[in-house]
Amino acid sequence: MFSQSIGRSGRRLGQQCWRTGVRAAQRQRQRQARSYATETQQSTQTPNGGAFRRGLATALLGLTFTAIGAVGTWKALHSRGMGFYSDEDSLRVYSPADADADARAAEETINAHPLVAELRKRTDLTESRPHMKMPGQYRSRNLTAGALLGAGKVTVPPYAWNDAHGREMVAVMHVGDDLCGHPGIVHGGLLATVLDEGLGRCCFKSLPHNIAVTANLKIDYRKPTPAGSYLVLRAETTRVEGRKAWVKGRLEKLGAPGEEPLVFAEAEGLFISPKYAAVRIQSAFDLPIRVADRYDR
Repeated sequence: MFSQSIGRSGRRLGQQCWRTGVRAAQRQRQRQARSYATETQQSTQTPNGGAFRRGLATALLGLTFTAIGAVGTWKALHSRGMGFYSDEDSLRVYSPADADADARAAEETINAHPLVAELRKRTDLTESRPHMKMPGQYRSRNLTAGALLGAGKVTVPPYAWNDAHGREMVAVMHVGDDLCGHPGIVHGGLLATVLDEGLGRCCFKSLPHNIAVTANLKIDYRKPTPAGSYLVLRAETTRVEGRKAWVKGRLEKLGAPGEEPLVFAEAEGLFISPKYAAVRIQSAFDLPIRVADRYDR
């Protein structure tokens, strides 16, 4: 509550000071302009710049209080589980100690796998748990971070490694027994969702606004995916033209080192950064985030 109060008060005072300072500076510039015009016709004394300096100081004071308000708001958001997390912080949000035995086993298996160790050595990739970057109150309303995540489903939050330019992504996950179509076989719709989201996330940083929507997605299912599998998603951005990115990828089994990858599904898609993309939080504590996106091809 204290952080919220500081945030609101700081923002209000900052905005008031800024407006006052700007108005004072504008009035002084107008007086200087009138004085200059008069000076060309008759001799006058040099305008006093004190008012302008006072206006500038007031505006700077406004910026200071606005910054204080922003910090207060940020702290309040995080205290209520509504702040977005960085890549690094997302790795600490999920606690295996609070999960069931199956989740702890999946977490240990993923972290002990040689592929994961290899990916963590690559300095050109940044590790994260993308679904854990969302505020807690948003995750509960999100399909892949909420409804599909948990015991018997996507057992633990997937790990992902992305390059800085939106060209490559690798993700590792475990799928449980409650995501089947046919008994013991993971539903193809889940695989499509994973591919859609993964290929899109791969190209985000190569596009304006770091956001994209799916224009089309083509999937070829190669082999049935057994429930209880550890999966690797590999995605690569093959072409970028303005707001458009073409991405291809595949889902394969997390196998032993040197083992020929068993490919379950392959996909390619076109993703577009909305032409007028804008993300706006209605207020510091209002849900949900609204995305206004109008786009054309």
